[in-house]
Parts: sequence; structure tokens; C-alpha cells
Amino acid sequence: MRHRHYRIRRMQGVVAVEFALVAIPLVILLLGIAEFGHMFYQYNTIDKSVRDAARLLSAYSPLQADYPTASAQCLVVYGNTGCNGSPLIAGLQTSMVVVCDQINTSGCTGQFKNVQTDPSGDTINLVQVKVTGYPYAQITGFFNLGALIFGDISCVMRQV
Repeated sequence: MRHRHYRIRRMQGVVAVEFALVAIPLVILLLGIAEFGHMFYQYNTIDKSVRDAARLLSAYSPLQADYPTASAQCLVVYGNTGCNGSPLIAGLQTSMVVVCDQINTSGCTGQFKNVQTDPSGDTINLVQVKVTGYPYAQITGFFNLGALIFGDISCVMRQV
């Protein structure tokens, strides 16, 4: 009887070691899942706000006196056109928001053309709103992703 009790007690130490060996990779996996989910959340938030700003600007002509470029930049960063409250995500600034259209071309790079022609020969004015240079703000410091910068997140829509 005494021998059996000793064997059970000795096995408890083995279980603790096995748990430690399994727990370390599981914790790393869970932290990675949380970090990836947070990264996806930040990207999706910027993507939706850029789309909202492009939708706002698509209702205006860039030739109008009340063309709301600043309001669109505020909409991307703060979720409202008045720049009220805190940014939707940490580190996002209005200086990162670029508006490209028929008039505004500074900061516009790549294949975007402000004016296109459809098959019937009519001119189509386009507006592009993009966030450039957003650094990922991680939730844990475990993976050392501090230098990760999202690529340009943009949306192009047809203007009136």
C-alpha cells in the first residue's frame, strides 16, 4: 500500500513538468492569435473609415468652394467630421490621410488617375482617400512588432 502511494506522488511531478512543456507553446499561440486579431481590427477600422470619407467626398465636386477635404480627414481619424473626441485607433493622425482628386494631387502616387474616360467617351472624375504610413500599435510587447507599418489603405470612388 505504501509503495502505491509513493508512485502516485512521484507521478504528480511528471504531470507538472508536462504541463509546463505544453503551456509555454499554448501561451505563445494565444498571444499570437490575440495580436493578429488586434492587427486585423486596426486595419479593418482604417479601411471602413477611409471608405466613409471617400463616400463623403464623392458627393462633391473638387471645384466647389465648400469641398470638405478637412472634414474627410477628420472622418477617417475621429469617425466624425468635426475632429471631436479621441482617434478611432491609437496613433492615427490627420496628417496620414491623403486625398487625391482632380485638384489635390500632392502625396498621390502609384497608378491612380484622377480623371478617366469611359467607353462612351465621357469623363469620369474619381476621388481617392488613403491612409499612408500608419504604424501598427501592438497590444503586447511579446512579438516586438513595433517597426511594422501598414501599407497604404485606400478607397477610390466616382465623384459627381
